Amino acid sequence: MSSPKVLFGFHAVGVRLKTAPQSMVEIYVDPARRDARMRQFVQRAGEAGVRVIEADAQRLAKMAGGVGHQGVVARVQAMPMVKSLDDLLDAVAGPPLLLVLDGVTDPHNLGACLRVADGAGVHAVIAPKDHAVGINATVAKVASGASETVPYFMVTNLARTLGELKERSIWCLGLSDDAGKTVYQADLKAPVALVMGAEGTGMRQLTRKTCDELVGIPMKGAVESLNVSVASGICLYEAVRQRT
Repeated sequence: MSSPKVLFGFHAVGVRLKTAPQSMVEIYVDPARRDARMRQFVQRAGEAGVRVIEADAQRLAKMAGGVGHQGVVARVQAMPMVKSLDDLLDAVAGPPLLLVLDGVTDPHNLGACLRVADGAGVHAVIAPKDHAVGINATVAKVASGASETVPYFMVTNLARTLGELKERSIWCLGLSDDAGKTVYQADLKAPVALVMGAEGTGMRQLTRKTCDELVGIPMKGAVESLNVSVASGICLYEAVRQRT
């Protein structure tokens, strides 16, 4: 069995408690918190048979790597992951909807992207191993449980992976500030991978060249671009709108 990892915050721990209580080693809670939310949470953990341990705020902060734990930290076993992107795509019913993040290194941005991906029903999020952040406790906290539900694949060569997606007839649509058409003009009902670049620098040149098409989000004000998670939400929910 793999070594336990840490989750913290009511949402991240609560989703794991709801979906896979058997994977939870133990939960640490701050005894100073006696509000209704904490009482209900401790009751749920007890009903699920998970051991609950009281720990002061200083110990919780040390376990969580800082503040923001809301008085809840859990040690959990890693969930079994889908072995490969091919296996996942083979099992998808209907046109795949994928989110590709090229150069997102901020865990808060990744967590927010995973959260919106979960909400939009994305089948997988893909990122390069050498220019991306992995799933850590901060990502899990910001994702509010979505890091547990959305498959996250880190690939060695992103351009090659996009090429493999294209071989599967998945349209690779890159978001760019200087695109000639908007995301609202694109056909997102077909199998599609939405490719987002890092804030400021955007997609790397090879990633950009590998995309089938570039689209943009209309900007009507003074700012030139949006946060990557906000841009992801706009594009993904346009896909949801078109598909429903």
